[in-house]
Amino acid sequence: MLNRLDIRELTVPLAQTASYPARPGNALWPLVDGEPAFRRVCEAIEAARQSVWATVTFMWADFQMPDGRGSALDVLNRAAARGLDVRLIFWRPDPETEKLKANTFWGSPEHIDLLDTSDSAIRVRWDRAQPGFCQHQKSWLIDSGTERETVFLGGINLNPHSMVAPGHRGEGQNHDVYIELAGPSAVDVHHNFVQRWNEASERHLADGRWGSGSEIDLPFPTKLPSRRGDALVQIQRTIHRGRYRDGRATPEGTPFDIEAGERSNFAQYCAAISAARRSIYIENQHVEVPEIIDCLRQALLRGVEVVAVVPAEGEVSEGLAALGAFEAFTLAGIAGLGNDRQRKPVWIHAKLMVVDGEWGTVGSCNLHRHSLFGNSEMNAAFWDRETAGALLSELLREHLERDISGMDDLAALRLFRAIAADNRKLLQAGERAWQGLAFSLLQ
Repeated sequence: MLNRLDIRELTVPLAQTASYPARPGNALWPLVDGEPAFRRVCEAIEAARQSVWATVTFMWADFQMPDGRGSALDVLNRAAARGLDVRLIFWRPDPETEKLKANTFWGSPEHIDLLDTSDSAIRVRWDRAQPGFCQHQKSWLIDSGTERETVFLGGINLNPHSMVAPGHRGEGQNHDVYIELAGPSAVDVHHNFVQRWNEASERHLADGRWGSGSEIDLPFPTKLPSRRGDALVQIQRTIHRGRYRDGRATPEGTPFDIEAGERSNFAQYCAAISAARRSIYIENQHVEVPEIIDCLRQALLRGVEVVAVVPAEGEVSEGLAALGAFEAFTLAGIAGLGNDRQRKPVWIHAKLMVVDGEWGTVGSCNLHRHSLFGNSEMNAAFWDRETAGALLSELLREHLERDISGMDDLAALRLFRAIAADNRKLLQAGERAWQGLAFSLLQ
């Protein structure tokens, strides 16, 4: 574990109040866009030897895994048929979120019939959030409790609009990101799953669980996976007050009063933006919380270069748009070539940030009040220059069609600003031959 001197030497400070400690010895790999991300998830499922556990928010009826593997349930049913312990926690919307049922696997009679007729051996529990909120975590845990334990987490839903290749050639596409994680911090995603499984809100209802063995609670993890790399990682969450009660410690951690809730995502975002010295790169579906926008304003006043990539057709908050008064602020969207060879906006669904080219976070947490203060969310924050550089390089390779691996973070973001401004001029002139996909959303 870190000693106090190590913590003081971190440029970006840790979230001090969190269920899970920062742990050294991890390896991380960014997975940009749904097709490569789900291909890698499927490969890990197919290579699994013991278990596949997942937390799912949205699963559309017509979603298909890549390369002809069939639906997500097809992939998971095959894993269970091999004798693996396959468990899923699905979100069940409440009356306040009823309109979102259309694209969730919420346990309707039709969903139960689908499980029955597929002769599935998976185990399911359904879980509601606090009224009006969402169980928004998206995670996959392979071979939990073993030395092979591997985690995927981020923002990608089981959504056909997200099953797309980098470059975004087509229409109606989402841009999104997962991170693959192996090493000691995987145990905290394991702990999170057990905590949620054991206290899933619907578990005692006749239609609140499915599958033989779904009535049995899980033991919490007791040991750390071995070191797999050099990255310091902290698993961070948003958990609503009163949602869960069992705050027992994760391995080599301390007990946490989870009944009082957790806001380590919010604390970490504020701490990271406030600590930035050179650059901040954000991709997020929503950036609208005043506290976050004020932190960005203070960073700009310090001379930090800031790029925020948001949905081009989304509603931009007044506070975020007002940051356009700073020359060092870039507000951008991305647009790929559609089937008619015209530029089509791509919906930014990613939730990530990179600071100073040496710290980053990837997860499910939007920068709006639901994600920061009410939903169930989970991010992996990492203090590792190699991982931060790899993530930024892969994103800008897509968005700018440029290899920025030889640049420092500041030069890369200034290049982004210049190309996005040029592409906006081309958009206004009706030209479709851009450098990459990014374009400025500000005049």
